[in-house]
Order: sequence, then C-alpha cells, then structure tokens
Amino acid sequence: MPDAAGLVPLSQSFTIRFVTNAPSADSVDWSLQDYVGNIRGSGSFSVPAGAQTSTISCTATAAGYFALTGTLSANGGTLPRAGTRPAGIATFGVLPDVSSVLPPAVFTSQDQHRFGMQGESDKPQLLSDLGVTQAIDGRQLSWMEPKAPNTWTPSLQSVLPVFKTGNVARLVRLDGIPDWDSPTGSTQDDTYAPNDLTYYQSYMARVGTEAEQIRQAYFPNMKNNYYQVTWEPKWADSTSNFVAMYEAVYKGLHSADPHAVVMGVTNPDPGMNGSWCTGTMLQTYASLGLMNYLDGITTHSYYANLVSPKTPPEANDTATDYHQHLALDHQIRDLRAEMQSLRPNMRLWSTEVGVAYDPEITYDTGPSTNQLYAQAAVAARAHLIVLGEGAQVSYFFYGSDYKDEIGYGSFFDIADQYGDYHATTLSPKPEALAFAAMTRIIDGTETLGRLNSLPSLVYGYAFQRLGGGRVVTALWTHNNANWPTPTGIYNPTAGKSYALTVDSPGTSGKVTIFDLMGNATSVSYTNGVVNLTLSEAPIYVVSSNASVMKANVTAPVGYTGQ
Repeated sequence: MPDAAGLVPLSQSFTIRFVTNAPSADSVDWSLQDYVGNIRGSGSFSVPAGAQTSTISCTATAAGYFALTGTLSANGGTLPRAGTRPAGIATFGVLPDVSSVLPPAVFTSQDQHRFGMQGESDKPQLLSDLGVTQAIDGRQLSWMEPKAPNTWTPSLQSVLPVFKTGNVARLVRLDGIPDWDSPTGSTQDDTYAPNDLTYYQSYMARVGTEAEQIRQAYFPNMKNNYYQVTWEPKWADSTSNFVAMYEAVYKGLHSADPHAVVMGVTNPDPGMNGSWCTGTMLQTYASLGLMNYLDGITTHSYYANLVSPKTPPEANDTATDYHQHLALDHQIRDLRAEMQSLRPNMRLWSTEVGVAYDPEITYDTGPSTNQLYAQAAVAARAHLIVLGEGAQVSYFFYGSDYKDEIGYGSFFDIADQYGDYHATTLSPKPEALAFAAMTRIIDGTETLGRLNSLPSLVYGYAFQRLGGGRVVTALWTHNNANWPTPTGIYNPTAGKSYALTVDSPGTSGKVTIFDLMGNATSVSYTNGVVNLTLSEAPIYVVSSNASVMKANVTAPVGYTGQ
C-alpha cells in the first residue's frame, strides 16, 4: 500500500486492497483515473458473498495523482465518503523522479532552498515526500508565556522532531501578545503593541539565543536564522507603536543572534492596492523608520478575497487600468519595485498562498475531478508567478483540509468529516502531486525572469539550476473566456501554440518537457526553436543554452539570487 499520506515512489511495487460485503457472489468493476480524468487502468475481479478483502498488485510507472473507483457489477454501490474526501474515489499519489534529466542540485547552504509549507510540521516524511525544506516554528510570546513573564526557558530538548532532522529549516513566527502584556487586557494578534516593550525586547533576545543554538546544533550549513514579526496585521494601535514594536524585536534578536534576518510585514496581499497590502504598508511606515528594523520582506500572496479556481492569478492581467495591478504577477512586481525604492536588493519571501474550492462547493457536496484539476493548475501557477517575479521562497498552504475554510488542503483528511488542522490520516489531491513535481524541478534554481515578448494569454518564467546548470522554463496559457467554459467546466485540453527559443539559430536537438505531475517527454527543436502546445496546467521545458534564455527574459527588480 502507499504510505500514510497515500504516496508511493515512482517504480515501486505496491498493493491496493478492496474491502467488499456483497449480498451474493459478484464482481468488482474498478478503474483508475489521472488528474484530468483520463482512464489509466481498469479491470474486474470476482468476489464471494460476505466480507472479503481483495488485493491488486501494482507498479508505479507514471508520476502523479490517481483516483480509484469501484462498484459491484450486480449489486452496485460505490466507495464511501471518507472525511473530506468525497464518495466514489480513493486516491493515491506517485512521486516523480526527475533526476535523470535534472540531477539533484548542489546547495552551498540550506538557505538556497525555495519551498516551505504551512501545516504538516509534525510529519517529516510527508514534507520530505513533497520536497519541502522549510516550515514555521512558533515562538510567539502569547504561546511561550501565556500566563506570566519569565516562564519560558529555551531548550534544545524541546525542538520539534521535524527540525531535528536537519532537513527542514525554521521560519520563526513571532506575532501574538498575551493578555498580561496587552493594552486591552486580552490576547492580541497583530493589533496592538505590548505594554512593556523593554520586556518584549529582552524576550526576543532569548528567542534569538535559542534560534542560534538550534542552528548550530541542527543546521550548520545554514547561514541565517529567519524571523517573521507580524502576520496579516489588522493594526489598531498607533503607527508609532507599530514601528516601536518592530524596533524592540529587531534589537532584541540582533543582540543575541549574529545571524538574525528579521522580516515583515506579511500582509495578505502583496501589492499596492489597498491598506491591507504589504507594499502599501511598507510605503506607509517607511517614513516613520520601519525599514531600519527589517532585513527582509515577507508577504502572503493572495490576490482575491477568496482564491479559488474561479479567481486565477492572471484574471485581471489583460486589463489596462487599476484592475490590472490586482493580478498576482503585477502585485509581486509592484511590491518588488516598492522594496527597491525603499532599500535596494532585499530578500522577499512569500510565506503563504493557497487555493480553496469554489464557493459553492462544500465538504458535503464534495469536489469533482474537474474542480481538483483546476485547483492544482491554479495553485501551481500562483507559486510559479511568486518565484518568477522575484521571491526567493514560496510557502504552500495548506497541508490537510480543515474546518474553517473549504478545500484549502492539498490533502484530504479522511478521518474527520469536515477536516482538521492537525489531521493524521491523509489522502492526496492533485495539488499535492503538482507541488511534489514543482519542488523537484524548481528547487535548486535561481530565477532568471519572465520571458519577453510573450503573446497574449501566454505566461512564462525561466529559472537556472544552481552553479550555472540547465535552464527550466515554466509555461502555461490562461484565457478568462474559457476558465471556466460557459458550461462551468475547467477545460484541461484548451490550448495555445507557442514557439519557445531554447538554442541558437541554426541549431537542432532535443529538450525535455515535464508535465504538471513531473512526467518527462523528449521533444525535438529545429533552428533553436521548440514548438509547444500550452494548456492551463504549467509545463516545464528543460534546455541547456542559458545565454540564449538570459537574452530573452526580464529579471525581477531587486532579486539577487539565492
């Protein structure tokens, strides 16, 4: 069987178990569908009356998401609903292996990795399967000292197991003021500064001391310790107190941690389109001295009130006025430009962006195969835009489905009917396998930039493997008119032709193309150009002539590599 999260390595043999309780002798008709609904296998086998467990032996020969269906030929029925996974399917994922084309990158420091995840910090194996190398570790005052000051003593023994592996680095979360230090007398999260900023600064010194001890013990190949001060702040206090709080955090951390990188302000939208955008908040507070207390910028990368397949990141990109700057590519570009005007060449991390189901879908109705396909395509595009427009790091959101918002998980929670933040029994969605492919292909790269002179509806970003290696170009098309179609379907086959220059004029050869799930195809090019048919699901083109690609991209403003 696949592992506890429903994942299995490529080329590994495994078994699938069917449990039946037929009223009379019958046969099970089964089929296996991929992420776009294509049948990839089917069959039938006999079962006796009564409780019976039957097995099918399989070998994983293609990477990606697979949904198994089954019914009794004579007596009907279907697979039952399991938690947030709808009735009718059981899912598993085959992890891609791209190493024959893209050997594992050589990292000179752990800081060069590009992918984090919210959720599943208690599951080191799952993060490893997905290729995730960063996670959030909470050190909020409200968490560590909820009842009284000076009650938390840092200890290496209390470090979470996922960080003790040395494979998943920490982003230290700092927001949250307990009621005993709150001006309102109740716990506050990014609304007010603490009453006692002197104590807050000394507390941050303890956090910094611990972080440096953890780095030395578990991450000797990591240059910096990274901290996020606020989290989508709905600030109700004075502007001066906001800056004073950042000053206390900054001075406290830097007094104890010579490798501290203090980051903020982490608003939900990255751009300059309103007061709750990261770029706007930087602009507002820079005149009060905020930039003196920031070593880098963190943002969440939402671009709509509800990010779902119906609201893709490119939805406003063809507009010619203010609304164009609501599109995610423009938002990240605008944020990068604002950062450059305030302090050149700062690092930028996107520490959250996720894609929910469309608003009419509930856990009770369940998502269709088509909805799951669209979620994976939109999520992949969002993270590629974030990285392609100049963020060093992007965090996937979320691990498992949970109750408060419908469908944000990249895994079904198959134990809890409406999901749980800390679910332990999981089953993958297509999105999880799209993430697994992306990390294997894009981690270990530096961003070259967005392709120049792209035709309407085509999107493309080029990346180069560390150490001057091969070029990976991510490409897709998006057409508002066909997403969804007038009948409400997210068409996985509607495409657009595009000729990508991968080599010098007069040359011919082959490139490798990876699909959304990380399956490779070799394609010939002539006169330096490969002809592609793009869809709404990104593909990755691997080529070797970096100088040709570098001449055909616009590098993100202020991005200085990994």
